[in-house]
Amino acid sequence: MSQDTLAQPLSSDSSAHQRIPLDQKIAWGIGMLANQMFPAALGIFMVLLVQSLGMSPLLWSLIFLIPKLIDAITDPLMGYISDHTVSRWGKRRPYVFIGAIISGFSFVMMWQLSAENTEMYNFYYFLTWCSIFWIGMTIFSVPYVAMGYEMSSDFHERTRLMAIAQWIGQWAWVIAPWFWIILYDPSWFESATEGARTLSIWVAGVCMSLALVPAIFCTFTNTAEDDNQSVANEGTMMDSVRDFGSGIMTTLRNKPFRKICLATFLVFNAFQVIAAFSWFIIVYYMNAGDPVAAGVWPTLFGSVGALFTCFLVIPVINWCAQTYGKLNTFMVSQAVSLLGYIFLWWGFSPENPWMMFIPLPLFSFGIGGLFTIMMSMTADICDMDELETGERREGTFGAIYWWMVKFGAAVAGAGSGLILSVIGFDQTVAIQSDETLSMLRLSYVLIPCIGTSIAIFVMRNYDLDEQKANEIRAQLDARAAAK
Repeated sequence: MSQDTLAQPLSSDSSAHQRIPLDQKIAWGIGMLANQMFPAALGIFMVLLVQSLGMSPLLWSLIFLIPKLIDAITDPLMGYISDHTVSRWGKRRPYVFIGAIISGFSFVMMWQLSAENTEMYNFYYFLTWCSIFWIGMTIFSVPYVAMGYEMSSDFHERTRLMAIAQWIGQWAWVIAPWFWIILYDPSWFESATEGARTLSIWVAGVCMSLALVPAIFCTFTNTAEDDNQSVANEGTMMDSVRDFGSGIMTTLRNKPFRKICLATFLVFNAFQVIAAFSWFIIVYYMNAGDPVAAGVWPTLFGSVGALFTCFLVIPVINWCAQTYGKLNTFMVSQAVSLLGYIFLWWGFSPENPWMMFIPLPLFSFGIGGLFTIMMSMTADICDMDELETGERREGTFGAIYWWMVKFGAAVAGAGSGLILSVIGFDQTVAIQSDETLSMLRLSYVLIPCIGTSIAIFVMRNYDLDEQKANEIRAQLDARAAAK
């Protein structure tokens, strides 16, 4: 495929059903590694706010929650802006470039903390830079995700693109857990806070470089101005405000989209609530509160789970989605993950730490298959929306969907801190009570099982299958041909 072909805008008047070239899939997928590595590293580093700086769990919760309240405004706004941008570099690429720079710089500044500062100083300093970081991530990630929705109109090619991107992105979760070793091994740094100050520079530099790849090398661009853009570009400010509000309401009225947003929120939020608990369980339940004694076990738990996702879950999900349909694949993969969560009650064993790896192949199907399926479904929904409204609004759909993901992570972070507080976790002591540790382990099982079960119920009658998606695509092509 020539570069000229790649540069053609994807709309209903383009025959963009052909496969995406592999180099373009990889270039876009590398951006997914940055999109996941930044929050993966942040999640690892966040533990030291409680463990090393002695920040209270309630303040920890606010650090998760407040930036996401800001995202409630910036995410949909960024989606609208990128949908209505016309430039020689396309709708999305300039923002991907700018967002990558802001995110990298603010990530470094966020971790220039010291235990010598007061708790409230560290709280306000971190909260400020954390908010700037997430604004940068909004500028990067919302247009970046929309790029992926635009790259093909083929039902199965969308799944293949998302599978490749998620496979590349999963390596963030293989690599990030090893940061625990670097931060807490005294042979690397005298303290975890000193380690964070230095390691953050390397993490930010690598992630920023990865995030710039789709902005520079994804040659697919959409520079054409359509009717959807004309309101913002030619109308008054009030016209733009009305158009923005109308677009948000139209997006939220889309029933299939509401279903996948709610299901994602439930699955991802439930997982994120307990994600940091694996570190606390391995350190405090299995190793009497000694991070050094815990050694590589917390790291291996995260890395091995991510490796199962890369080499087992994503290939299986990709094949099953194309063979049995996206909805059936979602339902079965989430049901399999329920078994993994349940088996982890026995898997976390102080006497036999290796047992925690046994449920991981099942456990990994939950999050591992979620975004491959849901991002592909969202691209299908963008076609449905175009048929109903006559507009292409990938940025708006992507913004609202990923705001739900980020808001879920914020609620999860707040929930994690709240649960730690309620069950009596004391960050100032190494030995926790038996009751606290039992409740910690029970939370690790029950919360994701409840969230996943409700998500399965929500998606039970999702009806945008391959046949309906292809019928929609045929109507869009016929409409375009008649113009």
